[in-house]
Amino acid sequence: MLIYILKRVFIFIPTLIAISLLTFVISINAPGDPVDLMLNKSVGGDGQASEKLATEKSYEELRHKLGFDKPLFYFSITNSTQPDTLYKIPQKTHRETLQRLSFTYGNWADISNYYHLIKKFENQLYNIKRNEETAVDLRKLKELTNTLYNNYDEFKINTIFNNLEFTLTQNKVLKYQLQGTFNALKNSVLRILENKNPFNKYKPYIHWYGTDNQYHHWISNFIKGDFGISYQDKRPVSSVLWDALKWTFILSSLSIIIAYFVAIPLGVLSAVKKGTKTEKSITTTLFVMYSLPNFWIATMLIIFFCGGDFFDWFPAFGLGTLPETAPFIERFFETAYHYILPLICVTYASFAFISRQMRGGMLNVIGQDYIRTARAKGVDEKNVVWKHAFRNSLLPIITLFASVFPAAISGSFIIEVIFSIPGMGKLTLEAIFARNYPIVFTVLMFTSILTLIGTLVSDIMYAAVDPRISFSNKK
Repeated sequence: MLIYILKRVFIFIPTLIAISLLTFVISINAPGDPVDLMLNKSVGGDGQASEKLATEKSYEELRHKLGFDKPLFYFSITNSTQPDTLYKIPQKTHRETLQRLSFTYGNWADISNYYHLIKKFENQLYNIKRNEETAVDLRKLKELTNTLYNNYDEFKINTIFNNLEFTLTQNKVLKYQLQGTFNALKNSVLRILENKNPFNKYKPYIHWYGTDNQYHHWISNFIKGDFGISYQDKRPVSSVLWDALKWTFILSSLSIIIAYFVAIPLGVLSAVKKGTKTEKSITTTLFVMYSLPNFWIATMLIIFFCGGDFFDWFPAFGLGTLPETAPFIERFFETAYHYILPLICVTYASFAFISRQMRGGMLNVIGQDYIRTARAKGVDEKNVVWKHAFRNSLLPIITLFASVFPAAISGSFIIEVIFSIPGMGKLTLEAIFARNYPIVFTVLMFTSILTLIGTLVSDIMYAAVDPRISFSNKK
C-alpha cells in the first residue's frame, strides 16, 4: 500500500506540472492587459509630453514589479521573422501588432524601424504646445498615430496614413514641425512592403531564455505561497483568498457533514425497505427536493422567512454586523444564525444523489451469498445491515468523497451571491468579471491539487473499507 501511495505521489508531480502549464498558458492568453487593469488607465491620451512620460514610467515600473518584462518560458519555438527580444516591448497590444506584422512581411529590421519611427512621431506630437491654431488637429493626429499601434492590415494602415497626411496639409504650423518625421515614417512602411519576405515565417527558430522567465518565477512563487497581487485592490492574493476561504470552508464543511449523515442512513433504509411505502416516500421526497433549483429555493426562503409579508425569522443577507472586537461567543451565534438558510440551500440537493448511491451499493451487497448465509444463521438484521452489508457498500460513497476536497474551497457562487456571503464562489465570480486573473488561476490550481488529493484519499479508503481491494502487484 505504501509503495502504491508513493507511486501516486510521484505521478502527481508531472500531473501538477501539466496543470500549471495549462493554467499559465490560459493566463497569458487571457484578454486585457494586467498592467492597465491595475493602473486603471491606458497609455496615451491628449495630455502633454510630461504626462505621457509619467504614465509610461508608471506602466513600465509596475510591469517590472509584476515580472511581465521577462520572457514567457524557458524557451520559445517561433519562426525566423520574430526576434528573441519582442517581450521587452512594454505594451501588450504593441507586441501583438508587431508579431503579426513580422509574421506577414517577414522583415523584422524594417518593422522595428517602423515601430521606432511611430514612437518618434508620437513624441514629437506630445512636445508641441497646444494653442487655438493647433489644438483640434493635434488631437486628431495623436488619435490617428495611436491607432497605428493596433493595426497590421495594409489597407487600414494606408487609410490611417492618408488621414494623417490630409490633416497635416490642413495645418501649416504642424506640417512645418512634423513633415520630416512623417515622411520618414511613411517611407518605412514602403520599405516593409518592398522588402517583404513571407518565406521567413516557414523557417523555425528556437530561442533559449533560461530560468529568468515568467513561468519559472510564477511557479516558484506559487510553491513558496506567493500567489501574486490582486489587480483590484493590490492586496496579496493569499490574503484575499484567506478572507473568503474561511467562510466557504465553514459552509461547505457543514453542508458535507449534514448531507452524508442524513443521506447515508436514508439510502440504507431505502435499500432495506425496497418496494415498500417507506422507500417510495423517501425516494419521491428526495427527488422532488433534487429537482428544485437552489437559486429558486433561496429566493423562496428569503421571501417567506426573511421579513416582508410573511415571517421575519432569519436575516436575509451577509454574516452579521458585529465587529472583530466583539466577544467570540456573540460573533459565533450571530454568524451561525446567518448561515442557516444558505446551509439549507447548499445541502438539500445532495440528499437525493448521495442516498441513491448508498441505496445502489446496499442493494448490490444485500444480494450477495454471505449476506444470505448470515441471515440463515439467524444473525440479527441490524447486524446484517450495519456490520456486514454497510461497510462493503461504501465504495460508491467513497468515490463521491474525492470531490469533497475541491468542493470545500470552491463554494457555491449562486448561494453566496444571493445571500451576500463573502466566500470563494462569490470572490471567484467577481474576479472573473473584473479579469482579476491571479485570483482566478490560483483558485484553479488549488482546486486541481485538492482533486488529486481527494482521489488519493479515496483509493486509500477503498483498501481500508474492503480488504479484498489491494493495490500491490501480488496475485
